[in-house]
Amino acid sequence: MSFKKQDIYNALEKITAPGEGKSLIENNNVTNVVTFGDEVIVDVTISNPSLQAKKKVEVEIMKAIHQHVHPKIDVKVNVAVEKPVVQENPNQIRGKEIPNIKNIIAIASGKGGVGKSTITANTAISLAKMGFNVGVLDADVYGPSQHLMFDVEKARPLSVNVDGRSKMKPIENYGVKLLSLGFFTNPDQAVIWRGPMASKALKQLIFDADWGEIDFLLIDLPPGTGDVHLSIVQSLPINGAVVVSTPQNIALADAKKGVAMFQQESINVPVLGIIENMAYFTPAELPNNKYYIFGKDGAKHLAEDIHTAFLGEIPLVQSIREAGDVGHPVALQEGTILENSFKEITKEMLSQLLIRNESLPPTEVVRITTMSGCSAVKK
Repeated sequence: MSFKKQDIYNALEKITAPGEGKSLIENNNVTNVVTFGDEVIVDVTISNPSLQAKKKVEVEIMKAIHQHVHPKIDVKVNVAVEKPVVQENPNQIRGKEIPNIKNIIAIASGKGGVGKSTITANTAISLAKMGFNVGVLDADVYGPSQHLMFDVEKARPLSVNVDGRSKMKPIENYGVKLLSLGFFTNPDQAVIWRGPMASKALKQLIFDADWGEIDFLLIDLPPGTGDVHLSIVQSLPINGAVVVSTPQNIALADAKKGVAMFQQESINVPVLGIIENMAYFTPAELPNNKYYIFGKDGAKHLAEDIHTAFLGEIPLVQSIREAGDVGHPVALQEGTILENSFKEITKEMLSQLLIRNESLPPTEVVRITTMSGCSAVKK
């Protein structure tokens, strides 16, 4: 049998490194290839220390060489575990950059039911209307809703070939690209996953997707603090987080915990600010009246107490709920008070993002660009 060492490397390019989104060759996992007649020895280093990951890589390497080079080659694979790189702060969690995605913003809440997903959807649409390329990753594992809000409930992401590897193509509507676990789960069944399984599913949505050129990727996190949140900050270089709360004390207490999570020394994701949702109720028949059902200025006072920005408030209005239910968010309604409210909040978020990148070590270079009459952040 006749083959060259380069044939082996070509075969290994077709194998994706575990949890990396790149091939073994691109990710520099293959440290050495030795050939002796019909025998091949492959030395490979991976970051996942589990026996399952090691065995999977070994089997895939053998399969690729037998399939793409010669079926009777005697293949030996030596799998080693990569030693972690010691940084200035060894406890700091750092995410891996995703090619072509310039800014990543996490939208979080300490408590469920405060309208985090509604804020995410309308902020994404506001950014798209400003002229930016926008994506939304629905990371709310146990209660995904973005596919409903963007009216793409029945859509299914297609598989596309990117550099010889199969990737998911996000669904697009209203100028926003979207991936959600809601595309892959039965709406009539509860999602019962342990933390590691949920984290694995999210990593597939992140790294096995063809997002294309994205100025802003918004991540709709699940409520609370837990495995999914940690998995996200470990996987991605998040530029900043936005916390959503209602004015009531119990929601503010949970929002404060959400802020504290991002400010942990081992996470250290800058909090761009707090948004107060359901700030007040104004009935249609009394447009000049404001009823502070859940309390007044609670999120604003919290922002002052913890020394972060108050990005703005959204009233409790029936049309916001109705628009979300029919998959046509209110930010699409030109010339309305609500459309302008989300636009102003989005502009304030962009201003805080610019400050973050000027005052802290940036994950990437940013500059100011003027689009649709506002100053914003773009690479």
